[in-house]
Amino acid sequence: MKQQLHPKIVAIGGGTGLATVLRGLKVLSYDITAIVTVADDGGSSGRLRKDMGILPPGDIRNCLLALAEAEPDMAALFNHRFSKGELRGHNFGNLFLAAMTEMTGDFQEAVRAMSRILAVKGKVLPATLSDVTLVAEMEDGSVILGEAAIPLARGKIRNLRLRPEYPPALDEAVREIQSADGIIIGPGSLFTSIIPNLLVQGIRQAVSESTASKLYVCNVMTQPGETDGFTVFDHVQAIENHAGTLFSHVLVNTAGAPDDVTMKYSAEGKYQVTPDLEALRRSGYVPVPGDYLAKGDLAHHDSLRLAAAITAFIDSHCKKNGVTA
Repeated sequence: MKQQLHPKIVAIGGGTGLATVLRGLKVLSYDITAIVTVADDGGSSGRLRKDMGILPPGDIRNCLLALAEAEPDMAALFNHRFSKGELRGHNFGNLFLAAMTEMTGDFQEAVRAMSRILAVKGKVLPATLSDVTLVAEMEDGSVILGEAAIPLARGKIRNLRLRPEYPPALDEAVREIQSADGIIIGPGSLFTSIIPNLLVQGIRQAVSESTASKLYVCNVMTQPGETDGFTVFDHVQAIENHAGTLFSHVLVNTAGAPDDVTMKYSAEGKYQVTPDLEALRRSGYVPVPGDYLAKGDLAHHDSLRLAAAITAFIDSHCKKNGVTA
């Protein structure tokens, strides 16, 4: 591996989970690239995708804002969601990406423009530029089309695929993975944010062939309609079933959320993911356990604790390969 100033980290996922990782890593001296799913077809993103034929901008926008170093008012503007009229439910950042895509005819150029305005630290790239639909085959034999519809079916997911089945990976995303010192997968919705990226053959192959240190960050809570009753090992096994063995280490939260928080989540059918560390070890994975919970009334990862654990893991690998933090 060639000598370079800072370790290069590629984070793969989508939605709010990936943004949590990026917010923590942003404050450190790392070269960061986020690779984001484009399977979203709900909410504002779904409407723009249907009306304008563009890639869904929502997850891209979340990641750009997580890496933004612009003034708070500017970031707040791009995160503003309209509450009235025909624009109700749309997000300004999504509309900006849609407008720039129409002006330039290039979604990537729209992302670059928003990156410049928000003074983004790092890169945000779609996994593919293809218009893909997520297809889930359920345990009962039914087939559900579309990312937004899958969790609403409230069934057990047997298998996921993309339509078209073999979309080409974004070349730039593949190059970033190939040159990475560390690859982070997750956290995020397992079947609708994480696995869709890995169903893109070029992305999956690049991760598999990479000699970088690789870490999966498991979710704190289960998600109704996706991971009901799942343990940490169940999450890992689902990724294995769809993409093979891609990583060696698994970051696992072992801290319990306060009783009032768990009661609130249980009313929504969400429970803390069981940290079955021995099951991971028996299957050859190395757990990275710890208290990664944020304080407050929401059960999710703390960005800075997560970043500290991720960087400690990657730094230990990089020191062996002549890369300095």
